[in-house]
Amino acid sequence: MQKHFVHSHIGLPAALSATLVLLAGCGGDNYQQLSEAIPASFSGDCATLATSISGLKGTVITGSSTVAAGLLSNIMTPEHCLVTGKMNERVSSVDGQPYFIGFQVRLPKSWNGRFFYQANGGTDGAVSTAAGALGGGPITSALAKGFAVLSSDAGHQSQTTPFFGLDPQARIDYGYNAVGQLTPMAKDLIKSVYGKAPDRSYLGGCSNGGRHALVAASRYGDLYDGILGGAPGYNLPKAAVAQLWGVQQYATVSTATKATDTTASGTVVTLPTPLPDVSTAFTAAERTMIASKIIDKCDALDGATDNWVGNVAACQKTFNVATDIPSCSGARDGTCLTGTQKTVLANVHSGAKNSAGTALYNSFPFDTGISSSGWASWKFVSSTGVGRDPGATAFIFTSPPKTDTVNFLGLPYAMGFNFDVDAPKIFATSGVYAESAMSFMAPQDPSNLSKMLNRGAKLMVYHGTSDPVFSFNDTVSWWESVKNVFGSNTDRFVKLYPIPAMSHCSGGPTTDQFDMIDPLVNWVEKGIAPNSVIAKARGVGTNTIAALINAEVPTNWAADRSRPLCPYPAVATYNGSGDVNQAANFTCK
Repeated sequence: MQKHFVHSHIGLPAALSATLVLLAGCGGDNYQQLSEAIPASFSGDCATLATSISGLKGTVITGSSTVAAGLLSNIMTPEHCLVTGKMNERVSSVDGQPYFIGFQVRLPKSWNGRFFYQANGGTDGAVSTAAGALGGGPITSALAKGFAVLSSDAGHQSQTTPFFGLDPQARIDYGYNAVGQLTPMAKDLIKSVYGKAPDRSYLGGCSNGGRHALVAASRYGDLYDGILGGAPGYNLPKAAVAQLWGVQQYATVSTATKATDTTASGTVVTLPTPLPDVSTAFTAAERTMIASKIIDKCDALDGATDNWVGNVAACQKTFNVATDIPSCSGARDGTCLTGTQKTVLANVHSGAKNSAGTALYNSFPFDTGISSSGWASWKFVSSTGVGRDPGATAFIFTSPPKTDTVNFLGLPYAMGFNFDVDAPKIFATSGVYAESAMSFMAPQDPSNLSKMLNRGAKLMVYHGTSDPVFSFNDTVSWWESVKNVFGSNTDRFVKLYPIPAMSHCSGGPTTDQFDMIDPLVNWVEKGIAPNSVIAKARGVGTNTIAALINAEVPTNWAADRSRPLCPYPAVATYNGSGDVNQAANFTCK
């Protein structure tokens, strides 16, 4: 029987439930007093740190060097020390492969007294540059602001394949344990360099990094003062199952087939039987048409007619697939949808289900970002590739996992996935796989943020309403579960910021350039609540670095259109006069 993940504190021990109610009722009087981090500096030779840092349990420092001031991740950063290392090195008794938790820490010569844990995305497996940059086209980073920043591979060294899922400890490290191991180590390392531990500690990331953020809020909320989670796929195994469900939906309206597929090693093999090419289910022209019909119906709901759907929640009550999208009377030409396409579109947005109609994941809102390249990539490409949803579901999230790492193919697996038999395996345990995927990947209890509350910590979450892989509605369900526990006190330490039309972490016809690090620090250390955050578009002409330009910004917008991002459920509403491209003319209501 299919299990469901319940977003509430029902089932918590009675003492903990009573504590949550007490804390919610008293407004969180255990909060730490406000205090700002105190700067410090390191004037020594970075190269000496490889030998001078000692006493870190289970840790080997593998290198240290000086990095001059300059561009890092497209952002100007100060001179700093780069320290690399690994923790808990071992050889698996299950798959015979070597494993460790690899990391790097970047330590500014002039330090602001703060630590930032950079939670990375995808299936991890590589130590990304520890810059602490967030936002679609980041304008700054934690490192640029003077934070000491840590990045890790989350306990395995396989970024493009999911086969580390054969090792039960690697699963757990990826799910939550790497954060638990690295956090105290990093604080001790920082103390050994600057002579004091961080005064304030922060953690942030998007996608799987956002999942890490919500898991940290639940498991390690007593170790961090501020947590920033973007597009938090906290139900990631469920989302992966939903991606496979989508593949089977798209297959019914695909207009072409694929005769070959690619293994994890890059070998192209011929399929025994051609399978649907799901990328033909909805063409770019058709998705652009769908977006235009959503705009036609919902544009003015935020008070301004400006080629932008700002009130996404109201749009769900107004837009109707059956009546607002033209039906094809002849061939598909990009101006209409067939009846079957409309059914599939409605099904995908209503959420994955098994044959009994039981929900396997949350629904998705209709939003204009369906026109973006990111929407198509996640729905049609990631959902069929070995390194993404099929492989992750088969090897990381299923217990016991698949074992054939040589011949595994993504598209056949997605097409053959049984939602009655295979989907429940994300809740299963088996032999050495003593924790299910929903145990090691999801927060222990998403609404139980008592550790954060006791510490006086703050949590900011942002999510694009057009995210095609992690449902924005699922994040709203999480926020509502927190609200059910903490009531009116929720706003004192948790805020959710919807970003209309934004795809997964960035992109789409949207305003996806923003800085949430400073607002979080000001909330934690000065008590200034971030009642709105200004976001800008990244249209042509807004930056000389090509990688930071978003080509999907509509040409009839100002290239740097701005909007206030409002804490849910408030909506950025036009004041009735002034330039619709300027955030100053909108108010969160």
